[in-house]
Amino acid sequence: MSQVEESIKVDVPVRTAYNQWTQFESFPEFMGGVERIEQRTDTLTHWVTKIGGVRREFDARITEQVPDERVAWTTVDGEAKQAGVVTFHRLGDTSTKVMLQMDFDPEGLAESVGDKLGFVKRQAVGDLKRFKEFIERRGLESGSWRGEV
Repeated sequence: MSQVEESIKVDVPVRTAYNQWTQFESFPEFMGGVERIEQRTDTLTHWVTKIGGVRREFDARITEQVPDERVAWTTVDGEAKQAGVVTFHRLGDTSTKVMLQMDFDPEGLAESVGDKLGFVKRQAVGDLKRFKEFIERRGLESGSWRGEV
């Protein structure tokens, strides 16, 4: 298993950052390589990704969700094997630290080499930067799901 841990400060309230993160179907707007996400139930999402020329489809289950604090997941079916958590930390009335921690299992030679070269880490950094730009430009979340898991 490989690990990635990255964080970024976003200039929106913690509630806004968290609410937007719960809108999984909007992830393709700021996550490189994510082609589509379908929210199938409150806790199950279906992902279609294409990263480094490798296309994957998999299901991920939300294992823990606490409003304004955290969203944790693990893959349950499909080609990708990963688990992670995104946490939200209030820095002030209008700023939030978003922290991503993810464990993943590179599959095959291309993914193993890409992992050793830091491709996944760079992808995570880029995705967080694009999330920052996305939510700060909007100023408001596109929706929310405030349930607990």
